[in-house]
Amino acid sequence: MPKSKFRSSTKQAPVSSADAKEQLDSFLAKYTPEIAAFARRALAKMRRIVPGAVELVYDNYNALAIGFGPTESASDAIFSIAVFPRWVSMFFLQAKGLNDPERRLEGKGNVARHIRLASPATLDEPAIRNLMEDAVALASRPFDPAGKHRLIIKSISAKQRPRRPAGAVRKSQRA
Repeated sequence: MPKSKFRSSTKQAPVSSADAKEQLDSFLAKYTPEIAAFARRALAKMRRIVPGAVELVYDNYNALAIGFGPTESASDAIFSIAVFPRWVSMFFLQAKGLNDPERRLEGKGNVARHIRLASPATLDEPAIRNLMEDAVALASRPFDPAGKHRLIIKSISAKQRPRRPAGAVRKSQRA
């Protein structure tokens, strides 16, 4: 039986925190400098907002996704930052029942919804902070206020879409 193209990810063996940070940096380096910098700023802001979160990194086929949850289980993740070649989005992974009076959440999902970030500062907007507070309050498992931040590389897809838009050139490729 031929392998499905959807089963091309490889699980990651446990790595040290320093190695995980280095690996995450290498994943971000695949993007244009602008998108990589945008993502780094958004991730830094998320780390300040949910300091005890466990970060779960998935270098997937379509995007680089970094989940933020109270445990190492992906099903417990409450938020994620997804990095695409042209933009960065924030996902609310347990969005069912969220009160969104300003209609900021995009998508038609019954569980997960997202916001395409105009900049990392979008995470500081009152409407977004209210959504985040509601998401944490409604989460199946809350964040542990005394929890210790951890960065875990969960999987790396063997096949990936290009991380840079067509025509984007790396510095090392310039003449």
